Amino acid sequence: MLVAVAGIVALATLTGIAAFRPQNEIARWAAVSTIWIILPIMVAALLLVVVLIALIYGMARLLAVIPGYTGQAQTIAWRIEGTVKRFTDGAAKPIFALEGITATIKRLVGMK
Repeated sequence: MLVAVAGIVALATLTGIAAFRPQNEIARWAAVSTIWIILPIMVAALLLVVVLIALIYGMARLLAVIPGYTGQAQTIAWRIEGTVKRFTDGAAKPIFALEGITATIKRLVGMK
């Protein structure tokens, strides 16, 4: 890491020295500077492309395996859904019955 930092500092120093020389090679050093600015971006983009290719390959492999298991998972989810609905309906039934009895009594007594 220190070598990389030292190299960047050296290049920045050389660019500064070259810019203020009487020969005025600013155009050449501007091109070199542009290359050094673009190089890390290109490396990062290459890594991103490699990761993207790996994700696409992994998804393709996963999609080849999934259809058999998704049917089983969907069946299990439907069973769980039915059980939960029966449980919640059973838990709410006494409350609705009590409310119905209370409403009937209030109606017969004439309370609002």
